[in-house]
Amino acid sequence: MRVGIYARVSTLDQQTLPMQIESLKKYARTRKWKVVLEVEDIGSGKSQRKKREQIMRAARRREIDCVLVWKLDRWGRSLHDLISTLKELTELEVAFVSLTEAVDLSTSIGRAMAGMLSVFAEFELEMLSERVKAGIALARKRGQRHGRPKSASLQAAKVRRLFEKGCSKADIARRLGIGRTSVIRILAQSAPEAGLKNNSPNTEKQFAKKAEK
Repeated sequence: MRVGIYARVSTLDQQTLPMQIESLKKYARTRKWKVVLEVEDIGSGKSQRKKREQIMRAARRREIDCVLVWKLDRWGRSLHDLISTLKELTELEVAFVSLTEAVDLSTSIGRAMAGMLSVFAEFELEMLSERVKAGIALARKRGQRHGRPKSASLQAAKVRRLFEKGCSKADIARRLGIGRTSVIRILAQSAPEAGLKNNSPNTEKQFAKKAEK
């Protein structure tokens, strides 16, 4: 069986990476599997596991028959993410083994465990949805706003006026309570408008150059 190894450690625990790799390789040798792909990943918390996609691409191309990991939390960012990726691997007929928890989806017991995890993942999503709805209802009851804050673009006119008065971009951002990057973007977008109003390409270039400073 062709196996792909995925090993992940946190940025503060990188010294355990060689141990993970060696343990996974030893397990593969014990089961007489051939390691055809090794992926090492370093990151913290629930950050994106971009290198994990290398394993998934290999599975989709039928280049591996099994994915071997050290622990379930090294593979999935959340319970929902874990279940969704395991479901895809199952549909691709690619086995999945987590060494520490002795989870082996190539066996009937392992598949039954995956089914239980799926139930818990669905429960977790339902609970999250209920909490969000309850929070929105409570905010409405108290007369509080909810959702995303107003876009900085709504203050574009104020940004331009302050800039024309000689205010720095940092000062504009501080006064209006928006990011300096937003101020720069608004001013850059205003450059073409300035050229059109004055019917002068030079005016547009001067405004854009001033906004970049």
